[in-house]
Amino acid sequence: MTADPVRPRMDRSSATGAESAPAAAGCAGGRSQPGQPGNLGSYPNGLKRELGLFSLTNIVIANMIGAGVLTLAGFLLVELPNPLLMMALWLIGGLGALCGAVCYGQLGAAFPQAGGEYVFLSRLFHPLAGFLSGWISFFVGFSAPIAAAALAFVEYMARAFPVILNIGIFTGPGAGALAKKMYAMAVIVIFTLVHRCGVRFGAQIQNGLTLIKIAGIILFVIAGFAFGKGNIGHLFQGGELSFSLAQCKSIGLSFLWIMFAYSGWNASAYIGSEARTPTKNLPRSLILGTAVVVVLYLAMNLLYVYAVPRGEISGTAAIAGLAAARLFGRSLEQVISVFIAFALFSSLSAYIMLGPRVYFSMAQDNLFFRFAADVHPRYHVPSKSILFQGLIACCMVLIGTFDQLLTYLGFALGIFPILAVLGVFKLRQRGMTAGRRIGFPLTPIFFITTSVLMLVFSFLERPRESVVAIMTLLLGMPLYYFVFRKSRN
Repeated sequence: MTADPVRPRMDRSSATGAESAPAAAGCAGGRSQPGQPGNLGSYPNGLKRELGLFSLTNIVIANMIGAGVLTLAGFLLVELPNPLLMMALWLIGGLGALCGAVCYGQLGAAFPQAGGEYVFLSRLFHPLAGFLSGWISFFVGFSAPIAAAALAFVEYMARAFPVILNIGIFTGPGAGALAKKMYAMAVIVIFTLVHRCGVRFGAQIQNGLTLIKIAGIILFVIAGFAFGKGNIGHLFQGGELSFSLAQCKSIGLSFLWIMFAYSGWNASAYIGSEARTPTKNLPRSLILGTAVVVVLYLAMNLLYVYAVPRGEISGTAAIAGLAAARLFGRSLEQVISVFIAFALFSSLSAYIMLGPRVYFSMAQDNLFFRFAADVHPRYHVPSKSILFQGLIACCMVLIGTFDQLLTYLGFALGIFPILAVLGVFKLRQRGMTAGRRIGFPLTPIFFITTSVLMLVFSFLERPRESVVAIMTLLLGMPLYYFVFRKSRN
């Protein structure tokens, strides 16, 4: 199948409503449709338009609120001179994510298909650009965040119940670390199987987890400021800001981590083939979901600083648990750590749900392993892509640590959104713009400028992890030209 680089390949199904199909109550739900995998019955590409604005917005929120905001403050205050600067960077990062969401809303309305950046870059620039974005998505955009979220879940559970690391199966000095990895892989396997059972069933689980997470975070923030023992003066602790090269590099690295925490603002664009009325619901879900998360992130980080002095907050991953201990005492720290651990399920679930749609779209264009295009004849999901992604995520749990994954993730994920947002100008040039152009051209210019500066300074500060990310990207080029492109031709 050859992609048309100029005109979007629109789904032939109605974009105004879901197909009439019984609700799936679990893996036993749903009916099989006649036809072969990849083109089942009356559903385009075998995927059904079942997700409305509520589910799409929840996917954005769930994909954004994950390990980043629940762990990063401790690492940020090692790099930054004071908490006030950290809060300023969270605000700037939020504005950048909103600008990106506005731009992706226009792209998603023009190309309402599964795949996200892969589809945008393939249609607007070149199939190679789309392939490389999908290649990075496979390793970095989804598999590595799944691993990071699973590891963060275990960290919080171990903080609440240290005994779980002493189960007697593993012995020696590294027994605790190995037990954490085993628990993390078990979580990945469970949610991989959940999302293999159909998009509606997966979305129901996703919606429930996301609503619980939002409600818990709001309650935590309100109770912390109303009844907790903190001091707003902590915000002004630390040294003065200078603009030396060393501090600029530290700020760039910190901003890279913050943008990783905001990553996911483009989530619903990856699942466009399963969205109802995508030209309206995709832009709305991106902007609404991102705005909600920006407010929650600012409130949570301000609460961390209010609860814990800068000297104690630096270098700890379980920052929310530490803040709970300082605000309410050790007894409530355990309860809040357990809640935060389970709140990470929502983001992990969203990653597992979205990633396979990218590989599915690539495989349909013969630019990925062919099995990734197979759609389950009963549940109408790319089941083999889901299982393959779960396997790679488990491998990453075994070989990586959390802080290494952060920098590797942030740099690699920062490249292709810049190219995709540049595509907004090409949409306008070709007269293909769909939806409202909010703040054009300031929104794409702000996003591109901040993203480029972030990549430059983070490369200077952490060249090793950045080079690994670039090498991962370059590895995709010979695969495109000598393996997948040959098969495609």
